[in-house]
Amino acid sequence: MISIVPYNGWSRLARLTNGTVDLLVTLEVGPRIIRFGFVDGPNEFVEYPDQMGKVGDAAYRSYGGHRLWVAPETKGWTDHPDNGPVALLKEEEDSALFTPAVETGTGLQKRLRIAFLPSSGGVRVEHLITNAGGSAVQLAPWALSVMAAGGTAVIPHERHIPHPEKVLPARPLSLWHYTDMTDPRWTWGRRYVFLRQDPRTTDPQKFGALVTEGWAAYVNGDRIFLKRFPYDPAAEYPDFGVNAEFFTNGRMLEVESLGSLVTLKPGETTSHTEHWYLARSLEAPMDEEAWHRRLSELLQETTAPAPPDRRAWLHNA
Repeated sequence: MISIVPYNGWSRLARLTNGTVDLLVTLEVGPRIIRFGFVDGPNEFVEYPDQMGKVGDAAYRSYGGHRLWVAPETKGWTDHPDNGPVALLKEEEDSALFTPAVETGTGLQKRLRIAFLPSSGGVRVEHLITNAGGSAVQLAPWALSVMAAGGTAVIPHERHIPHPEKVLPARPLSLWHYTDMTDPRWTWGRRYVFLRQDPRTTDPQKFGALVTEGWAAYVNGDRIFLKRFPYDPAAEYPDFGVNAEFFTNGRMLEVESLGSLVTLKPGETTSHTEHWYLARSLEAPMDEEAWHRRLSELLQETTAPAPPDRRAWLHNA
């Protein structure tokens, strides 16, 4: 299931595969899940050619792929450079734990635990953040999947309930100063919000939403990347109370989920888990109802991570 391979200028990456999908995780920097896709298929994640194979120094590099940050976004804290080596531990139950050094300055240690799910296209990714510093910090785990160009993000609306049966708001949406809802990359449907990645348009767009259904998707070519994540109605989420965010520019589109805001005392750890699935889409063009039927089928075939047990939300590292 796990082997060490070279890739795009790096000499050591962990390759994990179940025969249907495979992942490449950097061991000289990060960790980044720099590749996820069908075996012998394209990478669902973006790669930045000018950053491939680089190691060391104090400059932050995104690299592409999937990464773990902390929210709310704070310069020098969220985007702390992660350009050093990563330890790989093969655990029981077919899982692997990726551990970099404690961050200088923040005192945080970020880890990824990866395991395959029973579904042939399913992967469990656990994001762990430990406070190895000397004082308490407030943060939320922030899991960012940086998708390859040319696809469309699909974000579910809350279930439609007619007026006056429901008169209170259903959920918050967060907008950034540079969000432009007249941009043609947005489509607001009855069931979904669609955000299209366009390599010809460099202006960034971003929005966040409280997604109580706990999923979002990215459709690229004939493939659907489905990300499922927990929703905790008792939790406090960052950025005006959202647990999912979406960002795009001319190079990529990010499908992001966020965990609960917590105060970590020294030695405590918080975690946030996603389930990833990769499946085939329907042939384009499709209308919203066709997408709804296909996504409903896929959701029935997959599982979401369990909501966190708040009694054990924080645990010693």
